[in-house]
Amino acid sequence: MLKHVLDVVDLLDSPHADGGTVAKYFESLFTSPAPTIHVETVESESGSTDFVRVLIPGRHGKSSGGTAPTLGIIGRLGGVGARPEIIGFTSDGDGAAAALAAAAKLLTMYERGDILDGDLVIATHVCPDAPTRPHEPVAFMDSPVDLATMNSHEVTAEMDAVLSIDTTKGNSIINHRGVALSPTVKSGYILRVSEDLVRILGVVTGEPVVTYPITMQDITPYGNGVYHINSILQPATATDAPVVGLAITAGIPVPGCATGASHEADIAAAARFAVELAKDFGAGRTTLHDDAEYRELVALYGSMAHLQTLGSKGA
Repeated sequence: MLKHVLDVVDLLDSPHADGGTVAKYFESLFTSPAPTIHVETVESESGSTDFVRVLIPGRHGKSSGGTAPTLGIIGRLGGVGARPEIIGFTSDGDGAAAALAAAAKLLTMYERGDILDGDLVIATHVCPDAPTRPHEPVAFMDSPVDLATMNSHEVTAEMDAVLSIDTTKGNSIINHRGVALSPTVKSGYILRVSEDLVRILGVVTGEPVVTYPITMQDITPYGNGVYHINSILQPATATDAPVVGLAITAGIPVPGCATGASHEADIAAAARFAVELAKDFGAGRTTLHDDAEYRELVALYGSMAHLQTLGSKGA
């Protein structure tokens, strides 16, 4: 995995980084045309970014008429660079690097004949010159496009569960360098941390698993004026599938626009977790939530889907 991380970071650490470059790298990994790579440039008044989405078919996946569940892996970020203000690969880009490295590994496995049971959809975006914006306790990376646009290009209806990977270093809550796991979020409910995911993450890191707290604020859409730890759980505002955030973390608050702050081994750990989750999820060995317990909560307390909206501000 580290080889793929190094290759991906090298591609992204350039003022000319774009979706086409990433697509060519992926195409170099296989000879069969089965995986689908989609690149789309989206522009706004703040600039542009390239959305990259890869579909890797499963042996029994829905794309080939099967019934195995589909896992979505999303690399969430503002931008891989903040040029011209800051030169270099930003800490904020770690989520994209992890998702793309996982895609590279899974494409290599596919080419070699290690085809997983379920389909996989891996999505992120590539912007080497994203803006920054103020945030406490450290500055955040912004993006040329808003979160609703990101969700529309990265979250698909085929996804039966979503793993969102994001740098989550700009806070004083997670004082740990490495990776950390969030509780599962589904349709406005914050559910308990998945024991299946704890098991997989422990095996991948070989260390005690670190989890982190999230609040109701964190699972509401950006734009409502309340504080969010970051955008790691924004995919949960755009789907009713269960969503889990895998945070790439630091021991101290680190700005998302900081360069020289990425640790390739931590990115590799996040990518390896994504690959191992993909193996188990498509095969039905792992779930992100207890569906019976979730349905009981809804029966007792009603829907929380209004938390996926802007509330009265969106009325």
